[in-house]
Amino acid sequence: MTKKIQSLISFLILLAAVFWSFYGTKPHVNLTDDIPADRFSTTRAFSHVEALAKEPHYVGSSAHSKARNYIVSELEKMGLLVQTQEAYSLNKRGVITRPQNIISRIEGSGDGKALLLLTHYDSAVHSSYGASDAASGVGTILEGVRAYLASGAEPVNDIIIVFTDGEELGLSGADIFVEEHPWAKDVGLALNFEARGSGGNSFMLLETNGGNKALLEQFFAADVQYPVSNSLAYSVYKMLPNDTDLTVLREQGNINGLNFAFIDDHFDYHTANDIPENLDINTLAHQGSYLMPLLTYFSSAPLEGLNSEEELVFFNLPFLKMVHYPYSWIFPMLIGAIILFVILLFYGAFQRNIPFKKVLKGFVPMLIALVLSGLLAFGFWKMLLFLYPQYLEMEHGFTYNGYYYIAAVIFLSLAICFYTYNRFRKPQNGQHLYIAPLFLWLLLCVIVSFYLKGAAYFIIPAYLGLLQFFFLLKQPKYGPIIQSFLSLPAIFILLPFIASFPVALGLKILFVSAILTVLLWLLLWPVFSYYSKLQLLGFLSFVTFIVLFVLAHFKADFNEDRQKPNSLVYLIDEDSGKATWNTYDKILDAYTAPFFSDSSEVVAPDAGFSSKYGTGFEKTAAAPEIMLPSPYIAVDTIASEDPGIATYRVKIAPNRNINRIELFADKTLDFRNFKVNGKEAPDLQPGESDLHVFKRRWSDRLLTYYAVNRDTLRLEMSLEKGLHPEIVLYEAAHDLPENEQLKVPERNKEMIPRPFVLNDAVVLKRTFVLK
Repeated sequence: MTKKIQSLISFLILLAAVFWSFYGTKPHVNLTDDIPADRFSTTRAFSHVEALAKEPHYVGSSAHSKARNYIVSELEKMGLLVQTQEAYSLNKRGVITRPQNIISRIEGSGDGKALLLLTHYDSAVHSSYGASDAASGVGTILEGVRAYLASGAEPVNDIIIVFTDGEELGLSGADIFVEEHPWAKDVGLALNFEARGSGGNSFMLLETNGGNKALLEQFFAADVQYPVSNSLAYSVYKMLPNDTDLTVLREQGNINGLNFAFIDDHFDYHTANDIPENLDINTLAHQGSYLMPLLTYFSSAPLEGLNSEEELVFFNLPFLKMVHYPYSWIFPMLIGAIILFVILLFYGAFQRNIPFKKVLKGFVPMLIALVLSGLLAFGFWKMLLFLYPQYLEMEHGFTYNGYYYIAAVIFLSLAICFYTYNRFRKPQNGQHLYIAPLFLWLLLCVIVSFYLKGAAYFIIPAYLGLLQFFFLLKQPKYGPIIQSFLSLPAIFILLPFIASFPVALGLKILFVSAILTVLLWLLLWPVFSYYSKLQLLGFLSFVTFIVLFVLAHFKADFNEDRQKPNSLVYLIDEDSGKATWNTYDKILDAYTAPFFSDSSEVVAPDAGFSSKYGTGFEKTAAAPEIMLPSPYIAVDTIASEDPGIATYRVKIAPNRNINRIELFADKTLDFRNFKVNGKEAPDLQPGESDLHVFKRRWSDRLLTYYAVNRDTLRLEMSLEKGLHPEIVLYEAAHDLPENEQLKVPERNKEMIPRPFVLNDAVVLKRTFVLK
């Protein structure tokens, strides 16, 4: 077999691995398939998504009760008894609402702990249809439970089904379930189904207060067909503030659990585009492929022994599914790799294949590739923001054409690597140039072994790299083909992170994808060192980069398929008697421009309501005053046992249909006691912070109430006597488009309401004093 044929075969092997990394990790289904009644049907699950996501159904909306009634009806069709749980929830961030959970239970034959199936049924405020987040979870559980019952299975463990409410507002439904429902104490394990996009792999993440070993071993025993997870993502997840209902169960109820969530097509997240048509059917099937084996297994497996002190390193690979080993192996494996590296260096030196000067020169192309790729990717994103300032209107930082930019940065990094190493390559020096990448990877493994143990499995491609280094020294027959097979784990491990980090965290971290691409390419050098046309591959990679950039350019505008998010808020200030139009948008459009002029005032980002991502109003302009019913506010002083403390009772009763009330007070003002409808926010967990939303405050925002049925707020506050602070109240209703006094026109088909901010709202501001 000629070297050219060997090189071609090795290249095709690498391409097949890349293809599998994106295509082979989840099931692929056809909605026309006829699925037996006792098996999970994606078609039947999708029908629930369609029924629930016909319109936004956030807490307080007119469609909210329709969604609840639909779920109750579907459970009753299965012969299950259904109850609802309703109570006030006041969380540690000062968010209060009154969620309505839907709860049912399948009795088991045993007396052990129960299995909990969990998701939420409310959509995000205020324009999201909630198809993926989280009607997909509702559809998965409804269809999974139906199929399980149709199979005639008889569970040993009780199966508790909870569809929480108010998840989008502050995990409120999970809070009242754990704190107030008697069944919460019966739960031994929870399976939670979530979404932060509308497609891609469903990723498994754990929630546990201890180690992960016992829980993971049970997950492995369930034999899930398409597991996608790794301990690095698990470690990163624990660092990020992306809590789910399962977090509440873990923190407040010490309940272990597994999250299943997908993030691709992140531009749909919490927007009016989170509709059934945009939900990836294969992703929904992936959720079902988790639920059914886990439901079957955990309905009978003991759930009492899932707490563990020991941690496992784990990651998924084709055919092997999940590879895992204990943390206790991390340092022995690291030391073994370092020793093996040193032995190979001595072996190479003994064979006179590794002159010291050539080894040092090998660090030059590696550093050039890493630094240049990272800097150019960072500069590339800054250039994009200059060329396309409209990208800043995408609140979550991932544009409609974001995948083109991820791919473009990958190919730009590949071009840099191919060109750089082509310049430094000499006859028979492939092994010399590979020593620096191996040293870098071992150094990386040392760092993660101490500071990010979840990533310690990076030692696996490092070990295979050492084996590749040995083959570079020996130059065996069919070298490129052998080297390509040894490179496969590196592709399977690194490529998902290269593609997903900018999706999850925004395109601002494209440079991370560039650096990871170079790190992967360096491990593939033993394959590429056999290729005679590195410059050609570099040229083709650069051309591909240009093509992707051009394709992204033609998808950079907003249109009916890629709608521009925009915002408009009407605010009437009773204190000053002035009314204003306000927007979070940097770029005005046909919808917002008529309300603002070039002389419109630019306001501070922290004025009034702020966004999840830290943005505030960008422009404000004078608006006509309208008649707006003012809320009833009563302040009474009550006796206090401590003569140095003043206690007040405040009653706030809305006189119109509202969705939200926010209270603000100077953050230097700390309350000795603060109760809302008889509830007080819990302290933050140990290690989180020494701050408290009422007692040791970190911002001027004091309280956020998401209204249900115009309920009256009853506050009881105690503070140092002699202080008479001002409390600023903002009362908001998402009825601006329907307000007949303001006559705001409808958006055209090229626009959607901006997510993550107060939007389409008529807001009333009023100040009252505690005295």
